[in-house]
Amino acid sequence: MTHPGKLIVVGCGIQLGRHLTERAISEVEAADAVFGLADAFAMHWLLSLRPDTVQLGCYYGDAKDRRDSYREMEQAMLESVRDGKRVCAVFYGHPGVFSQVPHAAIAAARAEGFEARMEPGISAEACLYADLGLDPGESGVQSIEATQFLVQQRQLDPACLVLLWQVALAGNIDCIGFEPDPSRLQLLVDKLARWYPQDHEVLLYEAAQLPIEDFRAECLPLAKLPRARYKEYTTLVIPPAGPAERDPQTWNRLRAMQR
Repeated sequence: MTHPGKLIVVGCGIQLGRHLTERAISEVEAADAVFGLADAFAMHWLLSLRPDTVQLGCYYGDAKDRRDSYREMEQAMLESVRDGKRVCAVFYGHPGVFSQVPHAAIAAARAEGFEARMEPGISAEACLYADLGLDPGESGVQSIEATQFLVQQRQLDPACLVLLWQVALAGNIDCIGFEPDPSRLQLLVDKLARWYPQDHEVLLYEAAQLPIEDFRAECLPLAKLPRARYKEYTTLVIPPAGPAERDPQTWNRLRAMQR
């Protein structure tokens, strides 16, 4: 049985003026209740359109585990859905990319019999490919959250493009605070050294949030990562260390099939 409440999650993109879709705007306007978690410029726009917007950023705290904040955000949205309201939640970039709260809220709403869906938005990864002129189809791509890469048994393919997300928070297993820690970043460098030399050139990427800004693409050797400058959304881009080797067994079988 479907209940009257409804949850629609939309993304505002990275650059608000360029990336915001008409669908997202219409969902915000049609909603009975609006929640938002985005950058300052997007929140300013959202409040101008819907002054009643609940700013989900209020659930963060300097000494607070972010996972607790995420659960509180989820419950705040669900309470409005349970009240029978059409709820629109606006998130930065693509609402389903490196964003736990929207997925958890949609799953919970559906489990309780409410209609819930997500509308896509332009993500930082989409901007990265455009800004840096990279095609994930050229060499393949591995895309991993930086702390997951550190604490889990992961194998990298140095012949493909590697993206490590939220690199400033790498190793922050307590999920408290957003400041980078050079000692934890050194652990990241040490683990990456299993596949790459210390002088391998990498990029620190940040998408531009305003049309008048330029994106950041700082090139530096892998060894210098611990003392680099970071924002909480900085992405580590690791270009391939060399071409992929051909699989002779499969290649020969394919050649034989075409004779």
